[in-house]
Amino acid sequence: MNTKKEILIGFAVGLIANTIGTLLYIFLFSDLGIVETFRAAVTQGYVGSLLALGAILNLVAFFGFLKIRRDNRAKGVMVATLITALVILYYKMF
Repeated sequence: MNTKKEILIGFAVGLIANTIGTLLYIFLFSDLGIVETFRAAVTQGYVGSLLALGAILNLVAFFGFLKIRRDNRAKGVMVATLITALVILYYKMF
């Protein structure tokens, strides 16, 4: 399969895993709804922490792709994780 397509699939899986991880954290550990939790995180300056906790699920996707020898998809997950890190850095700096 085309290398760029494999990396794009991994990137999409990384974004989906991060989103699911963030939502899972909100459902398990927050008494508020999704929108209220996100608003509270913005006002209190915890958006970066919320996104970082969601990115933990990317580890499962990354090592899962490595285990089944889909290295280019693992690279895509890594790119999604790095973009998440840059978003976290943006929220921490500004």
